[in-house]
Amino acid sequence: MTDNEILNNLGLKKLNPMQERAGQAGRDGRNVILLSPTGTGKTLAYLLPLVHRIDFRSDELQAVIVVPSRELAMQSEEVFRKMKTEGRALCLYGGRPAMEEHRKIREVKPQIVFATPGRLLDHLEKENIRGGSVFLLVIDEFDKCLELGFQADMEQIRSHLSAVKQLLLTSATDAEEIPAYMERFGRGSRIDFVRLDYLDGLQLEDRLIVKTVPSPVKDKLETLAQLLTWVQGKPSIVFVSHRESAERIGKYLKDNGFFAEIYHGGMEQERRERALYKFRSGSSNVLVATDLAARGLDIPEVEVIVHYHLPATEEIYIHRCGRATRWMSTGEVYLLKGPDEYIPEFTGNTEDFGVDGTSIVPAVPLWVTLYIGKGKKDKLSKADIVGFLCKKGGLRGEEIGRIDVGTHFAYATVKRTKVKVAMRSLAGEKIKGKKTLIEIMRN
Repeated sequence: MTDNEILNNLGLKKLNPMQERAGQAGRDGRNVILLSPTGTGKTLAYLLPLVHRIDFRSDELQAVIVVPSRELAMQSEEVFRKMKTEGRALCLYGGRPAMEEHRKIREVKPQIVFATPGRLLDHLEKENIRGGSVFLLVIDEFDKCLELGFQADMEQIRSHLSAVKQLLLTSATDAEEIPAYMERFGRGSRIDFVRLDYLDGLQLEDRLIVKTVPSPVKDKLETLAQLLTWVQGKPSIVFVSHRESAERIGKYLKDNGFFAEIYHGGMEQERRERALYKFRSGSSNVLVATDLAARGLDIPEVEVIVHYHLPATEEIYIHRCGRATRWMSTGEVYLLKGPDEYIPEFTGNTEDFGVDGTSIVPAVPLWVTLYIGKGKKDKLSKADIVGFLCKKGGLRGEEIGRIDVGTHFAYATVKRTKVKVAMRSLAGEKIKGKKTLIEIMRN
């Protein structure tokens, strides 16, 4: 399969310069350190050369991609699936039974795995997967892996992958530990690698409008609601520093009529996935999140970043703001400043933007997400769902948005103005001859 065919499958017209250069180095078999800002397409930059080096006729595991979070593992695997190559891949991460994954490994015989460090090490130590055939290792968001305390796991993983010939490391910041890790991987001797640094060439300030929003009181909830009213429903992420704050602020916004979702590391996986899906699909227009959402996640719809809690470091600031500059898009950034707070110098020059006195009127999203209790196991496809919604629900094609089919269930978005009529029409109807639960997605 050619690069052009893969790009067409992904809905892309061409690669950016960083992806082209990283792809060539990867195809040449070079060890690569890729430094590029959040949202510039690093996943595709390492996947494209990877798929050209894998022998898809073999049942052996050949490439391992280590990522710091389950969301990034699932997201990266989804990019690979959308490339529509003949390769077999699996996603391995904590929060679900390892035995279930072991059964899947035996069934699928993956040539590529996307895995979090702890779960990957667990499978390697139990010999559920064998590292002796792995010749290509990618460590995505390398600096984040170190930050999260995965150093020990990564060192042990290295000892299980003795046959690795090519190492690709990606990062959105220039971590000093990268060269040292490369040397240790070379068993004490320095190994040759190409360093691709795009951090200085893609400045955030060139793609952002940054403003300071003063709050007359320490508790900035009302100021936040007024600001979200002013942005008129543009997809917005509100960043906070603590899980408890995410819950409190999210509840306040919901209680005041905003279509807001909450996202933090203390939530159950299914709840986090539903929150992201509703935000990505346009069923909600506000995501209240900790810095867990500042890295790795592909959310191209974001237009507005709100720092409810001011960023403690420049690195946090850069990664938060990067959510609104995916694939070189531009975005708006607002720093909420309480009466006793000071704007950090690293944010640069910002102008004050007052919203005091703005009447709070939440914007209503255009879409609603439906849950359908059948999936791929029931031979259900996107085309089946479109046909069902049109024929039985009375909807037109333009009134149907994003559709995703999972193993046991599916999601479909429909225009909010049509959802009540459609739900009445769909009541009791069968999809592919089977009765199933169809309801508006719950939180």
